[in-house]
Amino acid sequence: MARDTSPIVKQSRREGHALAPKAHKVMVKKSGIPGEHSDMRVRGGSLYLTQLREKQKVRRMYGLLEKQFAKLMKEAARANGLAGENLLQYLERRTDNAIYRAGFATTRRQARQLVTHGHFLLNGRRIDIPSIRLKPGDVLEVRPKSQKSEYFKDLENIIASSQQPPLSWIKSNGKKMQIEITGIPKREEAEAGINEQLIVEYYSR
Repeated sequence: MARDTSPIVKQSRREGHALAPKAHKVMVKKSGIPGEHSDMRVRGGSLYLTQLREKQKVRRMYGLLEKQFAKLMKEAARANGLAGENLLQYLERRTDNAIYRAGFATTRRQARQLVTHGHFLLNGRRIDIPSIRLKPGDVLEVRPKSQKSEYFKDLENIIASSQQPPLSWIKSNGKKMQIEITGIPKREEAEAGINEQLIVEYYSR
Protein backbone atom coordinates (compact mmCIF):
# COMPACT_ATOMS: atom_id res chain seq x y z
CA MET A 1 0.00 0.00 0.00
CA ALA A 2 1.57 3.30 -1.12
CA ARG A 3 2.17 5.94 1.53
CA ASP A 4 4.31 8.98 2.18
CA THR A 5 7.05 8.04 4.67
CA SER A 6 9.09 11.26 4.53
CA PRO A 7 9.74 12.88 7.96
CA ILE A 8 6.64 14.65 9.22
CA VAL A 9 8.69 17.42 10.86
CA LYS A 10 10.43 18.23 7.59
CA GLN A 11 7.05 18.30 5.84
CA SER A 12 5.72 20.61 8.56
CA ARG A 13 8.60 23.05 8.16
CA ARG A 14 8.12 23.06 4.39
CA GLU A 15 4.44 23.93 4.73
CA GLY A 16 4.88 26.30 7.67
CA HIS A 17 2.25 24.34 9.61
CA ALA A 18 2.65 21.70 12.33
CA LEU A 19 1.23 18.55 10.75
CA ALA A 20 1.76 16.46 13.89
CA PRO A 21 2.09 17.24 17.64
CA LYS A 22 5.83 16.57 17.75
CA ALA A 23 6.39 19.15 15.01
CA HIS A 24 5.31 22.00 17.30
CA LYS A 25 8.42 21.80 19.50
CA VAL A 26 10.82 21.51 16.59
CA MET A 27 9.24 24.40 14.70
CA VAL A 28 9.75 26.72 17.67
CA LYS A 29 13.51 26.35 17.09
CA LYS A 30 13.49 25.67 13.36
CA SER A 31 10.62 27.38 11.64
CA GLY A 32 12.21 27.95 8.23
CA ILE A 33 12.04 25.85 5.08
CA PRO A 34 14.31 22.77 5.40
CA GLY A 35 17.35 22.46 3.19
CA GLU A 36 20.90 23.75 2.92
CA HIS A 37 19.92 26.99 1.20
CA SER A 38 16.58 27.51 2.90
CA ASP A 39 17.48 31.07 3.89
CA MET A 40 17.76 31.96 0.20
CA ARG A 41 14.23 30.82 -0.60
CA VAL A 42 11.42 33.30 -0.16
CA ARG A 43 7.86 32.36 0.79
CA GLY A 44 4.84 33.88 -0.88
CA GLY A 45 4.96 34.98 -4.47
CA SER A 46 2.37 34.06 -7.07
CA LEU A 47 -1.24 33.00 -6.51
CA TYR A 48 -0.35 29.63 -8.03
CA LEU A 49 2.32 29.08 -5.38
CA THR A 50 -0.14 29.99 -2.62
CA GLN A 51 -2.66 27.49 -4.01
CA LEU A 52 0.00 24.80 -4.37
CA ARG A 53 1.24 25.20 -0.82
CA GLU A 54 -2.30 25.03 0.58
CA LYS A 55 -2.97 21.86 -1.40
CA GLN A 56 0.30 20.29 -0.24
CA LYS A 57 -0.37 21.25 3.37
CA VAL A 58 -3.80 19.62 3.47
CA ARG A 59 -2.68 16.57 1.48
CA ARG A 60 0.17 15.96 3.89
CA MET A 61 -1.98 16.75 6.92
CA TYR A 62 -4.29 13.85 6.08
CA GLY A 63 -1.51 11.61 4.74
CA LEU A 64 -2.60 11.17 1.10
CA LEU A 65 -0.47 10.81 -2.00
CA GLU A 66 -1.05 13.20 -4.91
CA LYS A 67 -2.99 10.69 -7.03
CA GLN A 68 -5.32 9.86 -4.13
CA PHE A 69 -5.87 13.51 -3.29
CA ALA A 70 -6.57 14.55 -6.90
CA LYS A 71 -9.08 11.69 -7.27
CA LEU A 72 -10.85 12.78 -4.09
CA MET A 73 -10.98 16.37 -5.33
CA LYS A 74 -12.61 15.23 -8.59
CA GLU A 75 -15.25 13.33 -6.65
CA ALA A 76 -15.87 16.34 -4.40
CA ALA A 77 -16.31 18.59 -7.44
CA ARG A 78 -18.93 16.24 -8.95
CA ALA A 79 -20.98 15.97 -5.76
CA ASN A 80 -23.75 18.35 -4.74
CA GLY A 81 -22.73 21.36 -2.66
CA LEU A 82 -19.46 23.26 -2.41
CA ALA A 83 -16.48 21.29 -3.73
CA GLY A 84 -14.13 22.52 -1.01
CA GLU A 85 -16.45 21.58 1.83
CA ASN A 86 -17.16 18.20 0.21
CA LEU A 87 -13.41 17.55 0.06
CA LEU A 88 -12.91 18.31 3.75
CA GLN A 89 -15.89 16.16 4.65
CA TYR A 90 -14.48 13.21 2.69
CA LEU A 91 -11.09 13.63 4.36
CA GLU A 92 -12.62 13.79 7.82
CA ARG A 93 -14.69 10.66 7.22
CA ARG A 94 -11.68 8.51 6.40
CA THR A 95 -11.33 5.62 8.87
CA ASP A 96 -7.80 6.58 9.95
CA ASN A 97 -8.86 10.18 10.57
CA ALA A 98 -11.92 9.13 12.61
CA ILE A 99 -9.71 6.97 14.83
CA TYR A 100 -7.33 9.89 15.32
CA ARG A 101 -10.17 12.35 15.95
CA ALA A 102 -11.70 10.01 18.52
CA GLY A 103 -8.40 10.07 20.44
CA PHE A 104 -7.60 6.40 19.84
CA ALA A 105 -4.27 7.45 18.26
CA THR A 106 -1.96 10.42 18.83
CA THR A 107 -1.34 11.07 15.11
CA ARG A 108 -3.01 10.18 11.82
CA ARG A 109 0.05 8.13 10.86
CA GLN A 110 -0.35 6.07 14.00
CA ALA A 111 -4.08 5.66 13.32
CA ARG A 112 -3.28 4.51 9.79
CA GLN A 113 -0.84 1.94 11.13
CA LEU A 114 -3.37 0.61 13.63
CA VAL A 115 -5.85 0.06 10.79
CA THR A 116 -3.38 -1.54 8.36
CA HIS A 117 -2.31 -3.95 11.09
CA GLY A 118 -5.90 -5.11 11.37
CA HIS A 119 -6.65 -3.95 14.92
CA PHE A 120 -10.16 -2.67 14.10
CA LEU A 121 -13.53 -4.08 13.14
CA LEU A 122 -16.00 -2.03 11.10
CA ASN A 123 -19.58 -3.13 11.75
CA GLY A 124 -18.22 -6.45 12.98
CA ARG A 125 -15.86 -7.13 10.06
CA ARG A 126 -12.09 -6.83 10.26
CA ILE A 127 -10.61 -4.09 8.06
CA ASP A 128 -7.11 -3.05 7.02
CA ILE A 129 -7.85 -0.15 4.63
CA PRO A 130 -7.41 3.31 6.25
CA SER A 131 -9.20 5.17 3.43
CA ILE A 132 -12.62 3.55 3.94
CA ARG A 133 -15.18 6.38 4.14
CA LEU A 134 -17.40 6.09 7.16
CA LYS A 135 -21.10 6.95 7.23
CA PRO A 136 -23.63 7.61 9.99
CA GLY A 137 -24.46 4.41 11.84
CA ASP A 138 -21.04 2.82 11.30
CA VAL A 139 -19.31 1.39 14.36
CA LEU A 140 -15.57 0.91 14.71
CA GLU A 141 -14.28 -1.25 17.53
CA VAL A 142 -10.97 -2.74 18.57
CA ARG A 143 -10.69 -6.46 17.79
CA PRO A 144 -11.07 -8.66 20.88
CA LYS A 145 -7.58 -10.10 20.29
CA SER A 146 -6.05 -6.62 19.98
CA GLN A 147 -7.73 -5.41 23.19
CA LYS A 148 -5.23 -7.53 25.12
CA SER A 149 -2.24 -5.63 23.74
CA GLU A 150 -0.36 -3.16 25.94
CA TYR A 151 -1.35 -0.25 23.71
CA PHE A 152 -5.09 -0.79 23.97
CA LYS A 153 -4.94 -1.67 27.67
CA ASP A 154 -3.91 1.97 28.15
CA LEU A 155 -6.50 3.33 25.70
CA GLU A 156 -8.54 5.28 28.25
CA ASN A 157 -5.43 7.22 29.30
CA ILE A 158 -4.53 7.83 25.65
CA ILE A 159 -8.00 9.26 24.99
CA ALA A 160 -7.89 11.35 28.19
CA SER A 161 -4.58 12.91 27.17
CA SER A 162 -5.74 13.52 23.61
CA GLN A 163 -6.02 17.16 22.55
CA GLN A 164 -8.93 16.39 20.24
CA PRO A 165 -12.04 18.54 20.82
CA PRO A 166 -15.48 16.90 21.11
CA LEU A 167 -17.06 16.41 17.68
CA SER A 168 -20.76 16.24 16.82
CA TRP A 169 -20.34 13.33 14.42
CA ILE A 170 -18.21 10.99 16.57
CA LYS A 171 -19.09 9.24 19.81
CA SER A 172 -16.19 7.36 21.39
CA ASN A 173 -16.19 4.94 24.30
CA GLY A 174 -12.79 4.10 25.76
CA LYS A 175 -14.08 1.36 28.05
CA LYS A 176 -15.83 -0.47 25.22
CA MET A 177 -13.00 0.51 22.81
CA GLN A 178 -15.66 1.63 20.37
CA ILE A 179 -16.24 4.56 18.01
CA GLU A 180 -19.71 5.31 16.67
CA ILE A 181 -20.30 7.59 13.68
CA THR A 182 -23.39 9.59 14.56
CA GLY A 183 -23.52 12.16 11.74
CA ILE A 184 -21.66 14.08 9.05
CA PRO A 185 -18.70 16.39 9.87
CA LYS A 186 -19.51 20.11 9.88
CA ARG A 187 -17.21 22.52 8.04
CA GLU A 188 -16.14 24.19 11.28
CA GLU A 189 -15.11 20.81 12.74
CA ALA A 190 -12.40 20.23 10.14
CA GLU A 191 -8.78 21.05 10.97
CA ALA A 192 -8.23 24.73 11.68
CA GLY A 193 -6.30 26.96 9.31
CA ILE A 194 -7.47 25.41 6.03
CA ASN A 195 -8.50 27.52 3.05
CA GLU A 196 -10.23 24.93 0.88
CA GLN A 197 -11.10 27.46 -1.82
CA LEU A 198 -7.41 27.73 -2.72
CA ILE A 199 -7.34 23.98 -3.32
CA VAL A 200 -10.44 24.13 -5.51
CA GLU A 201 -8.84 26.93 -7.53
CA TYR A 202 -5.61 24.95 -7.87
CA TYR A 203 -7.38 21.99 -9.46
CA SER A 204 -9.60 24.25 -11.57
CA ARG A 205 -6.68 25.67 -13.56
